[in-house]
Amino acid sequence: MRVAMYYNNRDVRLEEMPRPEIGPGELLVRIRASGICGTDVMEWYRVRKAPLVLGHEIAGEIAGVGEGVGQFRVGDRVFVSHHVPCNRCRYCLSGHHSVCDTLRQTHFEPGGFAEYIRVPRINVELGTFLLPADMSFEEGSFIEPLGCVIRGQKWAKLQTGQSVLVIGSGISGLLHLQLARARRAALVVATDVSGYRLDIARRMGADLSLHASEDVPARLKRINEGRLADLVVVCAGTMSAIQQAVRCVERGGTLLFFAPTPAGVEVPIPLFEFWRNEVTITTSYAANADEIREAIELIRTRQVSVQQMITHRLGLAETGLGFELVASAQDSLKVIIEPQR
Repeated sequence: MRVAMYYNNRDVRLEEMPRPEIGPGELLVRIRASGICGTDVMEWYRVRKAPLVLGHEIAGEIAGVGEGVGQFRVGDRVFVSHHVPCNRCRYCLSGHHSVCDTLRQTHFEPGGFAEYIRVPRINVELGTFLLPADMSFEEGSFIEPLGCVIRGQKWAKLQTGQSVLVIGSGISGLLHLQLARARRAALVVATDVSGYRLDIARRMGADLSLHASEDVPARLKRINEGRLADLVVVCAGTMSAIQQAVRCVERGGTLLFFAPTPAGVEVPIPLFEFWRNEVTITTSYAANADEIREAIELIRTRQVSVQQMITHRLGLAETGLGFELVASAQDSLKVIIEPQR
């Protein structure tokens, strides 16, 4: 079968490898849509593991069913979680599924930028979900990123009527924006360095979209009755974005670090001011099964609209171009790879 083999952000090659063979309890899934995630182009993290086949935002149809699998059949349209928690360890039982050792060790083979993947038994049992009949494969590829956003806002304890600032209007930022709207936030403001993305943020429901170079705290106070944002979501892993976020959180508010910095980067926090103002700092990573189910329902009911975020649909041989588009973060949003083209 054909795969897109990642070497670095500028070197993604179309290669051949054997189609995976499945065993008892496993599934063979034909990939129909696979989104390029912002984490896929975090070169500082990915290149040390190269060469490898990336891709975890997937949707497809079952092409083979292993012995003992009773809940799925050939032809079923599915979303499959790349990583799954055990749901039994101390971390899972306390709600911290994302730090479960099992989650960090599980994956499907080889990756979503391939014609087929093998789904191991544990992923079949805990991480495979039927797509609703009226959900396209493209929409299904947004289930994983939306699930992560749902988890982030859950940890941040967003409440109806609060004000939200989203720093970074890429896919994650736009999903946060839409979810905050669905959660009935009173005010949603988006920032970015790209005019293209700011325009899309406005069209997708932001009350205000601001270039990151503006005096964002002052603009917030002007439209928010003299207050900063109750929730600030950082969807850009740059120091300038983090520094802006620190200046924009209201007393008693929450700062959610959704995007990471490169490993080893130390972030200065004004601890005295945060202590005095009871500011909460939280992070989130990945999504559990309940959050995946909620993402499916939000997409199915169009409470979160994902179709309009797709700017490019490329065949497997064009995956390298897709990586360049996502890494440059210019006039593109969601790039979908369609391996069967």
